[in-house]
Amino acid sequence: MVARSSQQVSEKRMKTALPARIKSVTVVMVAVGLLAGCATSGNPKDPIEGFNRAMFAFNEGLDSMIIKPVATGYDAVLPVPIRIGVTNFFSNIEDLFIGVNNLLQGKVPEAFSDLGRVAINITVGLLGVIDWASDAGLEKHEEDFGQTFGRWGVGNGAYVVIPVFGPRTARDTVGLVLDVAADPVANHKPVRTRDVALVLRVVNDRADLLPADKVVDEAALDKYSYMRDAYLQRRRNLIHDGNPPREIEADAEQADRPVTAEAETLDPRAEVVPVAPVLVAHTEPAEKK
Repeated sequence: MVARSSQQVSEKRMKTALPARIKSVTVVMVAVGLLAGCATSGNPKDPIEGFNRAMFAFNEGLDSMIIKPVATGYDAVLPVPIRIGVTNFFSNIEDLFIGVNNLLQGKVPEAFSDLGRVAINITVGLLGVIDWASDAGLEKHEEDFGQTFGRWGVGNGAYVVIPVFGPRTARDTVGLVLDVAADPVANHKPVRTRDVALVLRVVNDRADLLPADKVVDEAALDKYSYMRDAYLQRRRNLIHDGNPPREIEADAEQADRPVTAEAETLDPRAEVVPVAPVLVAHTEPAEKK
């Protein structure tokens, strides 16, 4: 997404940017399916590990060469209150569709809480720049269409690393298509304003995650495996709202168990906080000062 935002494209391509993004994700899904049919790694939760490692290396290179340096400069230049305001602004936009997903999952009180957050922050919170809703006791939730599918009983499917978007499962990749289609920022007009907002969101999200880089670099013997296991554990934790049930089936227990050497020393049911992929699909409010 950020790559498309920085390119100089024709007016015709600008007018069809959203369908093109959805088509690109769909093409990736088809390609992954074909690869999975002809090459497997022997790991049931990561059957196309060779492809995924190649995409992971691509995303890491993109991040180290472009996104992280820009985010580092952004973090150094902008005062903390401004960065918090930017984070809150984009987080408030997300709350609307977080509420929709909570409603689709049958969590009606949480859905009304999310919509209440939007109403409070968009009015007294100056269009979401100030997070008064949290001060009023309305909890910030984190939901997306991938989690909704998971609550409906759809399985993970294969783990896959998508160029630019980062780690997903097959289920979450389908959810990503809907997330992009429903994203008010990605669909905003005029196009120039949309592109600026997309770049700002990506850079701000990456800046919020800079402190986590050192933790991951020091903890991971194999960064790819560490990130994969962290992602899968975190997604399962989110789907079950922090209280995942114990698996009964052997293969389900294997999917829950960390496979990296460094992760085996941890409690296998402990939540692992991952560093976000090159593109963060959602924002989390920074600590208010």
